[in-house]
Amino acid sequence: MAQPVRLATPDDAADVVRLLIAFRDWMGTSSPPDDRFHANVAQLLADPETEYLLVGDPPLGVCQLRYRPSVWRDAPDCCLEDLYVLDTARGQGLGRTLVEAAFERARKRGCRRMDLDVNEENGAAQALYESLGFDSRAKLPSGRNLFMVRNL
Repeated sequence: MAQPVRLATPDDAADVVRLLIAFRDWMGTSSPPDDRFHANVAQLLADPETEYLLVGDPPLGVCQLRYRPSVWRDAPDCCLEDLYVLDTARGQGLGRTLVEAAFERARKRGCRRMDLDVNEENGAAQALYESLGFDSRAKLPSGRNLFMVRNL
């Protein structure tokens, strides 16, 4: 049975926080602290360039989308910033359901590109993203496109 996906509202902040804290814990880190999640999620839920999608009732997974203008496509880009499904709900296709719903949301906002980053040790996530058309080996006319990060 397909699980429902819906756009989170400020009334869903507790569920979004609960799932993101579970994601943090799953990654084996203690940062950021719980109180920062509460403050940041409240701020992001109020930001028109950020959306959270929730799957299940009660929510079993979350997806965070961030939108930004792009000079290269004359259309906005969408960053799939976070995707997490509770351990107890994995293997049911909920991650796929969330990403497919993210595609729909991004298209409705006029996006023509979605990007993400994934830990190279997370083979299950890589396989999911590749099965949905993401490619870490995409070539541009001038060479490979690498996602790089620098902490400030």
